[in-house]
Amino acid sequence: MYDIPFLDLPPIVGASGTVQLPGSKSISNRVLLLAGLAAGTTTVRGLLDSDDTRVMLDALRALGCLLGRADDGALRVGGLGGRLQVHEADLFLGNAGTAMRPLAATLAVLSTLQGGRFVLRGVPRMHERPIADLVDALRPLGCRIDDLGTPGYPPLSLQGTAGGRLALDAPIRVRGDVSSQFLTALLLALPLAAGTQDVAIEVEGELISKPYVEITLNLLARFGIAVQRQGWQRFTIPAGSAYATPGEIHVEGDASSASYFVALGAIAALGGAPLRIEGVGEGSIQGDIRFVDAAEAMGARVRRGPGWLEVHRGQWPLRPIRLDCTPIPDAAMTLAVMALFAEGTSRLDGIASWRVKETDRITAMAAELGKLGATVSAGDDFIEVTPPAGAWRAAAIHTYDDHRMAMCLSLAACHALLPGRAGDAQPVRILDPRCVAKTFPDYFEALFDVVEATAVPVIAIDGPTASGKGTLAAAVAVALGYGLLDSGALYRATGLAAVDAGLDPEIRPDDEAAVAALAARLPLRFGHGAEAGRTWFTGPRGREITDELRLESTGLLASRVSALPAVRAALHGLQLSFRRAPGLVADGRDMGTVVFPDAELKVFLTASAEQRAQRRHKQLISKGIPASIGALRADLEARDRRDSSRSVSPLKPAEDAQRLDNSGLGIDESVQQVLAWWQARRPFP
Repeated sequence: MYDIPFLDLPPIVGASGTVQLPGSKSISNRVLLLAGLAAGTTTVRGLLDSDDTRVMLDALRALGCLLGRADDGALRVGGLGGRLQVHEADLFLGNAGTAMRPLAATLAVLSTLQGGRFVLRGVPRMHERPIADLVDALRPLGCRIDDLGTPGYPPLSLQGTAGGRLALDAPIRVRGDVSSQFLTALLLALPLAAGTQDVAIEVEGELISKPYVEITLNLLARFGIAVQRQGWQRFTIPAGSAYATPGEIHVEGDASSASYFVALGAIAALGGAPLRIEGVGEGSIQGDIRFVDAAEAMGARVRRGPGWLEVHRGQWPLRPIRLDCTPIPDAAMTLAVMALFAEGTSRLDGIASWRVKETDRITAMAAELGKLGATVSAGDDFIEVTPPAGAWRAAAIHTYDDHRMAMCLSLAACHALLPGRAGDAQPVRILDPRCVAKTFPDYFEALFDVVEATAVPVIAIDGPTASGKGTLAAAVAVALGYGLLDSGALYRATGLAAVDAGLDPEIRPDDEAAVAALAARLPLRFGHGAEAGRTWFTGPRGREITDELRLESTGLLASRVSALPAVRAALHGLQLSFRRAPGLVADGRDMGTVVFPDAELKVFLTASAEQRAQRRHKQLISKGIPASIGALRADLEARDRRDSSRSVSPLKPAEDAQRLDNSGLGIDESVQQVLAWWQARRPFP
């Protein structure tokens, strides 16, 4: 997951490969609560690992459920058997409606029957999401629910005394036209009260998002509750119902998340290879799988199989669509972005529920599509989108702490594929990309794995030995979410590989061909994410070489191999391969002059020999390696002379490089200066 304030997406010009979907959020949190309420232990496979599921797991743990891992990593949930083990808890549920609503109903019922006091709260946006219709359905049953903030919204207090009773003789009535989660919450909670009599729930008004209720009914049946349904207006839980574990249950991939990649395939899978989506397909119990039908209506070519989809571009540009999106409210957001790639105006109806989601999605979508140049008309229950008539704009997309806004609007980066648009291709900036952690923490990583991008930006940071360019480059890469190329590590690793292969550490010109052959197949892996900064040799004799790369002796090997033209040629192609979306920060001695002469920003970093010697001395002493500042300075000066006078790619600033002397600067100051130079080159305000 990119834990950064913004992420710039270069223009996407193609897509192919395979995406493995995370588990469905809707299924995951329902399964977790059902497993927590059931008698016995349930093994859950394919569970979504996200913010929403983490708050549900925290809540179950606080309520006394036993959670553990099987040998294969599957989650094991020891259920409560419908009996409270903890009678007082303050539960923080973030912005997870799939946790807040069903836990509110469940704990209201259990505290009324068994006694207890529970407080449910979340982030500020959760306290703006209505829950009054659910509370109004529970209070007539005898549940004591107190508003701790604005009436009709979380936070809530739920309490009762052991031995209480619920008024279940009359049907429980709940509105269905605001959110299906209120009905789902009652369906999950009320089997706990169906001891000696049937429990009936009646829906007032038209039930929206029926497919999500179908998911609930399907999962209830897996846990032993056979709900009787009369149309979509009346649901009856039979007397004597009791939750029982199915033993093992598998969470299928998230169909809402699949929509982004189905759309990507419809727009950008224009070659022979399809975009394959694994985790959801034929037989899915999720209503959002119907998004595939809508994508096909707009022109996508889709093949389906058990647990997979394959998508090609078909009609291009896409056909506009007019659709009642009541069955697929979450996935409909992706259709709004697909409308940017259609010839004509698209209209999506039945989206009133967008206004009570993580943000007011109708208002938010209209605002952000407008930034790109689209013409948008919106009302209480619809949105109309007409693609930009003029040039697309380089927009910074506000995501409103809403995961779906970030994911669906990332597709706007495909606009260079439209006829006549390649010349005005612009990057798209996604503000607060970390919000995707709610349902798809690795969304952007998955996206970049399957797209081909053009104009992938490069920041080249060159400088002499011990100038701090590696530290600076790594920090800038982290700040921007870009990949990192430590070219010095490539040369150092090549030197180590040569010594491992039995070559003389002096590495003489006679060794050039042999060393070049090693460089061409260098078995190297750089760490990413939590492993950033670590490096390994791979293969049968693989090992971590992070510390070896930092040794002075290894640095000397790097200087020797870098002077060999055949070695530099062998590594050149490898270096170029690091240029992948969303961007690259490359550090070395010739990144801006030889390897990436078209880099958008070139920095030449330096410091006095005295300052560099002191820094290197501190590094070595901290590792228990004895060193002399004087000797280190002499070695650095000799290396500078050798590097700057070599016949192949001598060390020198590129003519258009920004020079940065960091002799008196800390790393944070240096990073901020480079980021300021970079921001000045970006097309965003």
